[in-house]
Amino acid sequence: MKHMPFPAMTRLVTGVAALLAGCAAALPPITWVRLPAEVPGAAAAATRSTEVWQLVAPVALPGHLDRDALLVPTGAAGVQPLASVRWAEPLRDAVPRLLRQDLAAAWGVPVWATPLPPGVLPTRQLRVEVLALDVADGMAGGGRGVRLHARWSVADPQGAQPPLVGEAAFDTPATGGGAGVATSDAQALAGAHRLALQQLALRISATR
Repeated sequence: MKHMPFPAMTRLVTGVAALLAGCAAALPPITWVRLPAEVPGAAAAATRSTEVWQLVAPVALPGHLDRDALLVPTGAAGVQPLASVRWAEPLRDAVPRLLRQDLAAAWGVPVWATPLPPGVLPTRQLRVEVLALDVADGMAGGGRGVRLHARWSVADPQGAQPPLVGEAAFDTPATGGGAGVATSDAQALAGAHRLALQQLALRISATR
């Protein structure tokens, strides 16, 4: 087996390195988006309560959302990543955290995660299953938005009362987004996700 002459090997390595550098330079930078902590215009509860609520883990999410890509629809049943856009925080972490925050604001009571701190005894336990939290076309004005479908139950830990159950499905348009939404509109889609969670919290808060 003949060995490649050293000058030829050097030229080959240099050429490959230049090719890889050119490809990297051609790739657009990644835009990282997150769900905002606050929702503009969200009102806190007028009164406080002595109840102690617990959001029981996990908040179930569809498996295709367990990734850092922001998925948008393609075709009749397909999805694809929005080019060069990534979630800065996994939805499996952001959704329950922000849902607890919005519920606490709506109810005027603390909403604890699982496990509870020592000495804290819940008076209500909430279980939530998110069946859909997807970007969808065909919103008001023909643009894109978020379609959320969830169900939940509220139980008395002592079993003194039967559990209350609820379900909701609704669309939240992305302000500024359209059917051909671009990377620059990723913030609008992230905002629609956030507003959808806040609207879900308001629906759950009516189950008491």
